[in-house]
Amino acid sequence: MRHGVVAVLVLVCAYLIGSWNFSVTVLRLAGRADPRTVHSGNPGVTNVARTAGLGVAAIVLVLDLARAVIAERVAARFCWTTFLPWVGFALILGNRFPLWHGLRGGKGVSSYLGFTGAIQPWGAVVACAGWLAAYGVTRISAVASMAMLVGLTATMVLSVPRTASALVATSLSVLLIVAGHAPNWRALRKTGKGDGPLEL
Repeated sequence: MRHGVVAVLVLVCAYLIGSWNFSVTVLRLAGRADPRTVHSGNPGVTNVARTAGLGVAAIVLVLDLARAVIAERVAARFCWTTFLPWVGFALILGNRFPLWHGLRGGKGVSSYLGFTGAIQPWGAVVACAGWLAAYGVTRISAVASMAMLVGLTATMVLSVPRTASALVATSLSVLLIVAGHAPNWRALRKTGKGDGPLEL
């Protein structure tokens, strides 16, 4: 019973933490427009770079990664290993549908990168290398993000005991991120181009 209560609390906290969108907050503090109202309308690293420059975008990315790492470390302290994929899913769910920002969030890739990297850093490094390789070949950010997602998913599957529950949580996380890239796929079909080199 106690373990169940702890698990629910950790999931709720992961969702609420993921719901805080640093791009909206940082740009508001900088006196800039809400990234959801300009350019692609995505409150992610790319739109921050377009709106406020690469320096501010780097700050947002670091905050996103740090938040995900902290969430994983806390979850690892209080929950069993096979439950970690569900915490990652809750974090991504918060990022995609943030309670604090009218359920209008980002794509969740940076959250998944930070969370998975906290579990297995080398896996995250390989996933980032996959992003760079895919972008170098295609010059399409959405394709590069999917290459990174493949690496992160493989890392999660290989790093956490492959129970049915863990595999379901990992699958749901992947589906959330892929669905978040739907605008990229539509743009790709129309123009054959991606949505910027940092679209996470």
